Amino acid sequence: MPPMKPTRRLLLGIFFSILVVGVNSMVALASTAPGLGTAASYAILAGTTVTNTGNSVIAGDIGISPGSACTGFPAPCTGGGPGTLSGAIHAGDAQALQAKSDLTAAYGVAASSPCNFNKTGVNLGGQTLTPGTYCQTTAPTLTGTLTLSGNGVFIFQIGSTLVTAPGATVAFINGAQPCNVFWQVSSSATLDTTTTFVGTIMALTSISLNNGVTIAGRALARNGQVSLINDRITAPTTCLPTSVAGPTPTPAPAGAPAGGGGAPQGAGFPWILALVAGILAGAGAVGAGLTIRGGRRTQ
Repeated sequence: MPPMKPTRRLLLGIFFSILVVGVNSMVALASTAPGLGTAASYAILAGTTVTNTGNSVIAGDIGISPGSACTGFPAPCTGGGPGTLSGAIHAGDAQALQAKSDLTAAYGVAASSPCNFNKTGVNLGGQTLTPGTYCQTTAPTLTGTLTLSGNGVFIFQIGSTLVTAPGATVAFINGAQPCNVFWQVSSSATLDTTTTFVGTIMALTSISLNNGVTIAGRALARNGQVSLINDRITAPTTCLPTSVAGPTPTPAPAGAPAGGGGAPQGAGFPWILALVAGILAGAGAVGAGLTIRGGRRTQ
């Protein structure tokens, strides 16, 4: 076999480089979630206090740090109930401190995820949303039912407070999972009576749950308190791999658990289709070059 010509080697090298870059870029576009680290086992985290009134039921751990006060749950909280939980209570100990550190890192990752869809001033109730990062610079309204569709990551960036109306609902269809929904709240969150909510709330300040709230997710407050009244919180314990692309990944801040965020991809621009088109165009150019050169040698 005659040795390969330098030009052909160059063209083949370009071709394979295009393929490698394309594959790596496709992987980079896969949906990722902010890693919660040790905070993942917590249904409730607070910075100052956790207070409960009534028969709240918690599936997961409760943590307070740097504070240590909690009432309305079993010891070490005061009152001995009537709230119950299936996990452990970490009040001002090393485990709670580590969980709060991991929460802070995850909060930063979620906050840095590029906004795919700007929903400022829009009532989320009555809408059906697909995976992606949704930003609202002002306090959003959630009245009625918000439906999340698709097995991907949903990140909601709230620039102010998060408040739901009485009876508001977040529902799932088409494989969406509670473990992949994150609410990054720049102030405090208040879920009004009988709200049915889904996802991990990561509030900078406090979280207040009014009477009869149900959360399939977590109530994690970085600096303030978490208060409950006859509520139910179930922290996710399993999470299936995602199958729908959403927010793009970005390197996590130093010390952050794995996951989250990414380089800007614009408001709904079809980056994956553009990438595939570029790969095919590059491959076509390489093939054309090889054909032309072969034709010249036969003349």
